[in-house]
This record gives sequence, C-alpha cells and structure tokens, in this order.
Amino acid sequence: MLTATAAGTLLGALWFVPSANATQDSPARTEPSAQATTQARVTTTNAETSTDDTRLADTGSFDTTPYVVGGTLFLTLGAGFVVYSVRRERLGF
Repeated sequence: MLTATAAGTLLGALWFVPSANATQDSPARTEPSAQATTQARVTTTNAETSTDDTRLADTGSFDTTPYVVGGTLFLTLGAGFVVYSVRRERLGF
C-alpha cells in the first residue's frame, strides 16, 4: 500500500512538470520577427542608494533557511518511512 501511495504521489507531482515537446502545432514562420530583443546590462549600485525591491541577481544571495528546513524535514520523513517499512517487514506484519 505504501508503494502504491508513493507511486501515485510521484505521478501526481510529474503531472505538473511542463513538457518540452519539440513539435509544433502550427507551421514555422518564414519571415523574421519584428520583435526587438534586449540584452542584460551589468550595473553597479551603491548599498546606500539601493532600493528595497531587491532581486536574486542584484543581491547575489537570499535567505535559504526555509528551503534547508523543508528539505531536511522531507528527508527525515522519507527516512522514517524506510525505517518503518523495514521494521514492519522484520516483525512480520
């Protein structure tokens, strides 16, 4: 039952992963696009003149604490399921 639940959860999670299909529904365009593309420019700002709407590329780092705590929690939960399964198997349930 645990294996079926894990497989169902995995398939449910994979349902939301976007696909990278290389096929198109419509024919390819032959004329060049009129849309202009812009390139990213490197800018340096002083820490005193910086605004509060910081972004990852601007600051270089961000608070990873929730990700570390969440990852540790799920790793512990998975290890607990493995220990529980092995224990049930050895006791003959």
